[in-house]
Amino acid sequence: SELIKPYLGSKYKLTEVPKSLIFYMSKHSGPVNAIQWCPVQEQSHMLLSASMDKTVKVWDAVNTGCCLQTYSCHSCAVRAARWSSCGRRILSGGFDTMLYLTDVETGKQIFSSKTEFRISALKFHPTESNIFICGGFSPEVQAWDVRTSKVLRVYKAALQQTLDILFLPEGREFLTSTDAVSRDSADRTIIAWDFQSAAKISNQIFHERYTCPSLSLHPKEPVFAAQTNGNYMALFSAQRPYRINKKKRYEGHKVEGFAVGCEFSPDGTLLVTGSSDGKVFFYNYHTARIIRTLSPHKEACVNAIFHPVLPSLLATCDWAGEIKVWQ
Repeated sequence: SELIKPYLGSKYKLTEVPKSLIFYMSKHSGPVNAIQWCPVQEQSHMLLSASMDKTVKVWDAVNTGCCLQTYSCHSCAVRAARWSSCGRRILSGGFDTMLYLTDVETGKQIFSSKTEFRISALKFHPTESNIFICGGFSPEVQAWDVRTSKVLRVYKAALQQTLDILFLPEGREFLTSTDAVSRDSADRTIIAWDFQSAAKISNQIFHERYTCPSLSLHPKEPVFAAQTNGNYMALFSAQRPYRINKKKRYEGHKVEGFAVGCEFSPDGTLLVTGSSDGKVFFYNYHTARIIRTLSPHKEACVNAIFHPVLPSLLATCDWAGEIKVWQ
């Protein structure tokens, strides 16, 4: 993309809150569950989306707003989809219990495998590009190797469902958020795992009685944010013993049972989240104050993500199947 070229190789400048709508993309016929910019900077004009309409789409969300490709390998809702680190493949998992690794250009499946559960979360390992973690409606979380199409390791959580997975820097440890909240305690809501040994490092991270539909790592500081069903985002240390920061709570948006995503801006100054009332909230990371809200959608806005290279470019998606790009 010619629009991205001038920014390649230069330091990311300050993120500002976007003001105007650039593209309105509405080819999905069901709720959009996940969106992700291509991680390869030269190809980061491409946006991936996964939908309840059983499809995964790739869009040119920087130059034209057009849908470049639709992949229809799944027979049920696609809950999670991720770019590979090389940007040539897409990993997807859905309620049909299937995992697919699809070649972006040819649309052919490089790898496909059936799991024993409906899939709701997928993440590639940050340094080992052939390994990913998969979770869903199961008491287990699994690490897979794309080269062998086999499960490498099983993490036994004894829960009902994994809502999100977050690798910590270097990938030696990762976090899972789950929907295990009992009446008397909220242990195991967020669990920290040792990636190699599959041992639980901690399950006493978050003590409030809310599930956490999404987790996000700060790009510069050793902290992560957790979206909670208590209509606020909590901040935690990303190093042992993963303590909660009791001084900062990002409040004002609504979650109401939707898998609302949250994310830090690439410079780490803002924390952005969707909201079940269709709005997007921008918080000052340091003060936890709301800087501004956008009202981009009529239905629940489940994701808002900043572009990794172009300052202040934001993609949002919603429960009506719409994707919008703002600047």
